[in-house]
Amino acid sequence: MQFLMSGWLSTYTWRCDPVDYSNSPEALRMVRVAWLFLFSKFIELMDTVIFILRKKDGQVTFLHVFHHSVLPWSWWWGITVAPGGMGSFHAMVNSSVHVVMYLYYGLSALGPVAQPYLWWKKHMTAIQLIQFVLVSLHISQFYFMPSCGYQYPIIIHLIWMYGTIFFVLFSNFWYQSYTKGKRLPRVLQQNGVPDIAKVKAN
Repeated sequence: MQFLMSGWLSTYTWRCDPVDYSNSPEALRMVRVAWLFLFSKFIELMDTVIFILRKKDGQVTFLHVFHHSVLPWSWWWGITVAPGGMGSFHAMVNSSVHVVMYLYYGLSALGPVAQPYLWWKKHMTAIQLIQFVLVSLHISQFYFMPSCGYQYPIIIHLIWMYGTIFFVLFSNFWYQSYTKGKRLPRVLQQNGVPDIAKVKAN
């Protein structure tokens, strides 16, 4: 919501949006929300480290570690030089996706009582894949514009690379998890067939 109020619903064109380095209230609001977003990326990194230290097998994948290890540092660099503009689109989309993700994790922390409401886990990965498609499409506009005053094109290239790399990694995660069934409950992996009676019996 703060990203929307800081430019994306007011002065931004959704095409070539340079960084506003003025002291206008909107520009300063974008700087604040960018730093809050960065702070959230370090929280996610710490969460990943805690999972690794607690040896939560099956909870932390290479994708998980790579994703949460790379983003805090690249975002720190990104918002230090360019807090806002078209480069902030992916942060806005990513924030929205994480609201859905943490809703799921919050419900799953409630235990068995919430299990009937957690059927949409598979759809979270689909939402993440859609996120990377949206980010890559938006940032790709830069390459087809005759002129764009975005001040740091290297950030555009980096975001495009991230969008592509993470789309490939999340697609592989989808394949391993839901096509091959490696992240299904253990009873389903052993039996090979999603039989509700067998699940209840175990």
